[in-house]
Amino acid sequence: MFNIFKKKDIDENIDLYAPVNGTLINIEDVADPAFSAKMTGDGVAFAFDGDTIYAPAEGKISIIAETRHAFAMKFDNGVEILIHIGLNTVNLGGKGFKALVTEGKKVKLGTPIIKIDRDIILQNNIDLTTPMIVTNTNGYKLKIISENKDVKLAQTVVMKLEK
Repeated sequence: MFNIFKKKDIDENIDLYAPVNGTLINIEDVADPAFSAKMTGDGVAFAFDGDTIYAPAEGKISIIAETRHAFAMKFDNGVEILIHIGLNTVNLGGKGFKALVTEGKKVKLGTPIIKIDRDIILQNNIDLTTPMIVTNTNGYKLKIISENKDVKLAQTVVMKLEK
């Protein structure tokens, strides 16, 4: 009768969707050992042609790098992810990146997060392979769903986190 006093249920499992349209890349095939050796966590990466990276699930933007080349999200169950746009993009010092949201903002699946200027990035010979890494599983089991195939933004589940 008094449901207002009940604790809100937290979704135990999370599906992480493709944050871009493109091709899924096995994390071990990324040309940066910090990602391919899983030093930062496990996950997948993407090759894409677009200019915007979107939220892969509903959650909170916990960090946007000062150089806007990466962002982190935290979910209600405590799991955290990092999306790193391109390899060695920190060297651009923010040039070619525009944040479309602010830290602390709650976002839904498919919310635009970072827009890139592809011309600037390509003029600087940057590899736009974009890793999506689970940095903190918070006791959840990570399951990679798709490998080496075409993915659709906010439609293709690429990873699952299960209790």
